[in-house]
Amino acid sequence: MAGLAGSGSNPDVELLYDINGLAKDAPSWFDRVMEYVGEYGLLLAMVLLVVWCWWSVRRRGDEDAASSVAALVWAPLAAGIAVLVNVPIRGFVERPRPFNDHQGLEVLVSGKTDYSFVSDHATITMAMGVALFVANRKFGLVGLTLALLEGFCRVYMGVHYPTDVVGGFALGTAVALLLSPVAMALLTPVMRAIERSPRGGWLIKARGRSRAGGQEALIPGARKETAGAEERDLAA
Repeated sequence: MAGLAGSGSNPDVELLYDINGLAKDAPSWFDRVMEYVGEYGLLLAMVLLVVWCWWSVRRRGDEDAASSVAALVWAPLAAGIAVLVNVPIRGFVERPRPFNDHQGLEVLVSGKTDYSFVSDHATITMAMGVALFVANRKFGLVGLTLALLEGFCRVYMGVHYPTDVVGGFALGTAVALLLSPVAMALLTPVMRAIERSPRGGWLIKARGRSRAGGQEALIPGARKETAGAEERDLAA
């Protein structure tokens, strides 16, 4: 299956040269930025996006917050499972990295000795983006945008063919969607048990807290009761 790489007349290879050619024309500082963003930055941004969504969900304190948090927990789990599924796929296809078969590429990251199909980075970001979209449309759209940008960066950096990226997108999407019902059935009861826990409940919903001196409380109805007590004191 190593012949999957194709020749220079292959549209996949032509698109590789077109996108990677942008790296040759760009200033060196921009290539360094793209190297960091494509290798580490977008993965970190995706993790922070999931954490931000979790923080937003727990602060809202919705009735079904446990299900929402379970959907967010599924996002990194889906990415991990998708990468594990990719291990036998890479071993079966055995597609060399594009810079091993094609000359003149601007390779921004050195030391890549494993196989090319499919892209782990594309798989991880798309799995998390799709799972996040299922959990929250607004945050999910941002996640999907980050995943598409990750795919572009991998080709720009010269370490993957476009079809490596497309394959990663397909694998990440399939794992996130097809295993989602099973994951939610398993994770939701766990999140509800944590919600009822006196120590772990804050992970699901923000607990009510009051400021020093008791002047303001975030517990429903506390302000109204405090105001009534002050009026009675003044009347007395």
